[in-house]
Amino acid sequence: MEISSGPIDPAKPDDLAVPPALSPVKKPSWKVLALALLIAGISDVVSFAVALILPAQLALDVATAILLFFILGRRWAILPGLIAEAIPGMGIFPVWILVVLSITLYDDVVKIKVSKLASFLRS
Repeated sequence: MEISSGPIDPAKPDDLAVPPALSPVKKPSWKVLALALLIAGISDVVSFAVALILPAQLALDVATAILLFFILGRRWAILPGLIAEAIPGMGIFPVWILVVLSITLYDDVVKIKVSKLASFLRS
């Protein structure tokens, strides 16, 4: 991609395109999602059992987040799940199962490209 010092040509919307900083993450297969859901379910059950032992619950949640990170890849939905699990009393909700389900359901949300946004704003 060339960087021009002149004005932006309206006929070339690629002038505003920004290359992605990270490569896009592929959608995981059904087997990987099933494994992640199994790990999330086990973590939520064990988390409910150790709800009164805060260091054990925190260690379990960090281990679950790391496992899901390696299984599912770079997903921003894992971080709010870890934060929600760190809140005392949230261990009674199946947060990790909800995180895996949200990754499964909302992973295909299409992001608007900068060039499409620029052409929309020009019209």
